[in-house]
Amino acid sequence: MKENPNLPPQENQLVFLPLGGSNEIGMNLNAYGFGPANARKWIVVDCGVTFASEEHISGVDIILPDPAFLESVKDDILGIVLTHAHEDHIGAIGHLWPRLGAPLYATAFTAELIKDKLKEHALDAKVQLNIVPLKAAFELGPFAIEYITITHSIAEPNGLKITTPLGVVFHTGDWKIDPNPLIGEVTDVAAITRMGEAGVLAMVCDSTNVFVKGESGSEAGVREELIKQVAGIRGKIAIACFASNVARVSSAVEAATLAGRKVCLLGRSMVRVAGAARKIGLFEGVDFVEPEKASRYSDDEMLYLCTGSQGEPRAALARIASGSHPHLSLGLRDTVLFSSREIPGNEREIYDLINRLIMRGAKVITSHDAPIHVSGHPCRDELVQMYGWVRPKIAIPTHGERRHLIEHAKLAQELQIEHGIVPRNGDMVLIAPNGPAIIDEVPNGRLYVDGNAILSQDAETISERHRIAENGFIIVSLSIDVKGKIVAGPDVRSRGIAEKNGKALDKSLETLADLAQEAVMNLKAKQRLDEEYCEDKIMRSVRKAAFNMFKKKPMVEVFVMTV
Repeated sequence: MKENPNLPPQENQLVFLPLGGSNEIGMNLNAYGFGPANARKWIVVDCGVTFASEEHISGVDIILPDPAFLESVKDDILGIVLTHAHEDHIGAIGHLWPRLGAPLYATAFTAELIKDKLKEHALDAKVQLNIVPLKAAFELGPFAIEYITITHSIAEPNGLKITTPLGVVFHTGDWKIDPNPLIGEVTDVAAITRMGEAGVLAMVCDSTNVFVKGESGSEAGVREELIKQVAGIRGKIAIACFASNVARVSSAVEAATLAGRKVCLLGRSMVRVAGAARKIGLFEGVDFVEPEKASRYSDDEMLYLCTGSQGEPRAALARIASGSHPHLSLGLRDTVLFSSREIPGNEREIYDLINRLIMRGAKVITSHDAPIHVSGHPCRDELVQMYGWVRPKIAIPTHGERRHLIEHAKLAQELQIEHGIVPRNGDMVLIAPNGPAIIDEVPNGRLYVDGNAILSQDAETISERHRIAENGFIIVSLSIDVKGKIVAGPDVRSRGIAEKNGKALDKSLETLADLAQEAVMNLKAKQRLDEEYCEDKIMRSVRKAAFNMFKKKPMVEVFVMTV
């Protein structure tokens, strides 16, 4: 990394570095650095994932931000501070903590969900997890951090007031203005206003709904509509929502109770979040029915809360739609309510899921049909209100695609914010002194979780998987004796390739076998015994012939064995 040569190397600087969440919705990973360019101390804010459905990478479910730069300054990271417990803010901790190695700071509910992730990765005995109270204030080196209560679609959401010797940054996290959030306190407007009156150098702010006019709406209105909907439905009811939206889960439970229905939780994350909520005093007195016992009740007596509102293939709702769920099947008398929004990139999976449910005979109700969802992110009027409270000198939009960030910067300019800057992941933003300015670009990108492995986005495994998916696969094997004579094969097999008429490839494979044999026969005996050289010649011949035959470029693997 090469620093801007125009900055004095020994001068203290305050910098902001997004490594995820600035150019996409999700996968949030941000860092703040303070000190001279060659001796900065860092804090990390959030460590989240995004899901792979939008990129359609076979075998990959989870995508992580690449923390390569933070690894390079690992010894100077003072802490990882979590704003709230959504997966796009904490989901990467188990995968990436060994590369960062810093203590964690989180409020009680967020900490409960983090504990599960640490246990899954056998890190619970290694990680220092500091549970801080709501509205906590603590110091990490040159950073004085204060948790400020906001409202969002989860328990215990927080913004961060980050005070440094060069000024104050307000990192909003995910937020909205909900006058009746049902769970938790309302936004601490007094604290935010006091901060703004004292002077805020920069605000790093959620951009998700910048194109949406008006306000996002209250959870109280969703609760009223869910109660109305559930009361009027007969047969089994399944409600799909984000498991982490504890207020929404609570509303579904109340709707079920008022309608005389029991509630069953389907999906690991739904059970896990409900358990974490119980530990901070929520859902007291609520007895959820175990999935294997739900069949003891009539259809009109049950309501199922399901994971999978974004079409995730392994979630409960997808298994229900395919008829493979062990505890719930849906049919003509049954109803599914999607109490969620479509995250950009997931539309195709969600519509496919809805179609599969309808094909099974179920009625589907979405937020397009009834007001059974409100966003957890600020719409345009709420952004205007927040800027009025904070009055920062610098606007730094984050948490959005490129179009969201640019529109957010335009809005800030309309609101007379003195400076604005729109960084991409990897852009190091100088906030002070004399900011804002992009002074460097650090390594950045995506990592793919492939089973137990973590692969870089340009890994050969990923490119091979794409190639096989698009073009198919051909394997050639043969055996040669010590004199270079073919004693078995060539045997040619394929996967994922079809003839023009869709029939089996018998004749084409025979032709490829003949060409492979011809390639061997054109070699001298000594060349045939050089397995690597021989394999390369066969591969080139078969690959060229395959393209001429199929107009595709299948992956070709050749195995020559000397016997």
